[in-house]
Amino acid sequence: MGEMNLRRLRRTPLLRSLVRETTLSPDDLVMPYFVRHGKGVRAPIRSMPGQFQLSVDELVKDIRTLRVPAVILFGIPKRKDARGSEGYARDGIVQQAVRALKSETDKLVITDVCMCEYTDHGHCGIVRGETVDNAATLPFLARIAESHVEAGADMVGPSAMMDRQVAAIRAALPDTPILAYAAKFASAFYGPFRDAAESPPKFGDRSTYQMDPGNADEAMREIDLDLREGADIIMVKPALAYLDVVRRAKERFGCPTAAYNVSGEYAMVRAAGERGWIDGKKAVLEILTSIRRAGSDFILTYSAREVAEWIS
Repeated sequence: MGEMNLRRLRRTPLLRSLVRETTLSPDDLVMPYFVRHGKGVRAPIRSMPGQFQLSVDELVKDIRTLRVPAVILFGIPKRKDARGSEGYARDGIVQQAVRALKSETDKLVITDVCMCEYTDHGHCGIVRGETVDNAATLPFLARIAESHVEAGADMVGPSAMMDRQVAAIRAALPDTPILAYAAKFASAFYGPFRDAAESPPKFGDRSTYQMDPGNADEAMREIDLDLREGADIIMVKPALAYLDVVRRAKERFGCPTAAYNVSGEYAMVRAAGERGWIDGKKAVLEILTSIRRAGSDFILTYSAREVAEWIS
């Protein structure tokens, strides 16, 4: 038996590529977009350099040159109210965007199903006093999901972290794929998203319904419940600080598994790269590869456009 020398297969880029265990492809990526009313709108998001709030016409233009197969949409309404009524309005901003994308592009369109962007209090459901009423919220989430599918959405992603939200949507939409935000943690890494979606809560926080960051066993129970209720794909959010949860979920359930490389993760790398503190491109590729290596079948990431251009 010859002497073991693992370095022999690291000598050249082609050798390293030949034996690489985990690969990253444009087909592994989903690009999130923030869409708002208006025309010709391309508003930079201060805390997420390189990202924009787009009007529907600008969204269509952007997606026509996108090299990844799928997008997920988040809406910014004209007005907000206690019931988040634009979230399920036929002429709501997401519904308009879905119709335009399905008629003018060939992308898979996923929609986020939540209420925080549409409510005047910024919470993810119906509020009684200063408490989110889980049971009262479920019919609204189902109604939002139905309106998205009526507009042409290919898949819905319930993200409100209400108990039984997947069951409520599955009852309303028996044939629609559901991407469940099954293990969504109460994370500091969501900060830039709330700036982008204009959705910070007006009181309190979301820790009574999003998960405690220390609880991986509970995450397995949340995932199990969502699968039992009819989820087709489960997702862990955020990704980078929860790679152990991604790995456990994939090993335990063996189902299609996604992870969300969230706004704070994106913003930190972007800021450090712009200042020359790290090689931003290499860091992004390393992070996304690590998320795939942990067990994620695909990744929602704000870096999707540029990564697809780098590796195509």
